[in-house]
Amino acid sequence: MADLTLTPNIPGPDDFYAELLSVHEGLEKSDSDALNARLVLVLANHIGDREVLSQALAAAALKKD
Repeated sequence: MADLTLTPNIPGPDDFYAELLSVHEGLEKSDSDALNARLVLVLANHIGDREVLSQALAAAALKKD
């Protein structure tokens, strides 16, 4: 079993963020939401580890106010 990585782990995180924003540019809210859903499913399939995916769901559900 692998553990979910929550520390920074993306080379060029600012570049990735800019790319992510770019693919959403000009989309209606519903299309942007659909793109996000497809991206989540593509990445979840790539990860493939159900325990890691469950950890990710739990981490994403935490509200940090």
